[in-house]
Amino acid sequence: MRGIILAAGKGARLNGTAGTLPKCLVRIGGMTLVERQIAVLRGCGIDEIVVVVGCQAERVRRACGRGIAFMENTRYAQTNSLYSLWLARPLLTDGFVVANCDVLLHPRLMNDLLTARHPDALLVAYQADDEPLGEEEMKVRISRGRVVDISKSMAAEEADGENVGIVKFGPEGARLLTTILDDRVAAGGLRDWAPRAFAEFARQRPLYAIGTRGLPWTEIDFPEDYQRAVAEVLPAIERERAGGLYRRGLEVGRFGTLPSAVGE
Repeated sequence: MRGIILAAGKGARLNGTAGTLPKCLVRIGGMTLVERQIAVLRGCGIDEIVVVVGCQAERVRRACGRGIAFMENTRYAQTNSLYSLWLARPLLTDGFVVANCDVLLHPRLMNDLLTARHPDALLVAYQADDEPLGEEEMKVRISRGRVVDISKSMAAEEADGENVGIVKFGPEGARLLTTILDDRVAAGGLRDWAPRAFAEFARQRPLYAIGTRGLPWTEIDFPEDYQRAVAEVLPAIERERAGGLYRRGLEVGRFGTLPSAVGE
């Protein structure tokens, strides 16, 4: 199975948090977001990794290091994540896991998804009664363990949880998804989010929901998301550093020892 990391966007909504860098090069705990994604995938045994680059493509390539393949979205400013994933379609046929570069997550969540018995599955953070989802979240509706719909515009009271931004597809599911991506791009959906294709997929083939089990994660879109990632989410993840998967994924290999100081 391949790992696909979508890292083409600029991340303008961070309002200077990354300086002039694209979002995927934001540093948290001494590592960039894209480095962390690569490390988590490798820690789960995925060595074939493709990063879809766009904004400051060469700089992102250098940050990713050796052993990574790249696809370039030269139209990143006029397109969105669905188009970036579509560009990687020749590499999807044998099954893959796709991750947004702006997700900081506990490595066990990736492992849960990859080891789930269902070939096609999506990570979902179930909605807490005291924390209703807002307009920004990519909301998910679930029935009998399967995804029914995914949409930002879904009413919060109709949603069961939030899309984490990491999905896997087996070979058969990958072929169907590729057809859906082709259709959306042909129809002019260049600015669609990738979850639009996932929602269409779920209407044609079972897409199972894998819950986060309360393990820490966050998506980083705005400055306040970055501050929370640094102050709360990364420390929560690092409290689990003694776990074998996390140690193997983030503390060995080309990255060396993971810095223990947050935000350095």
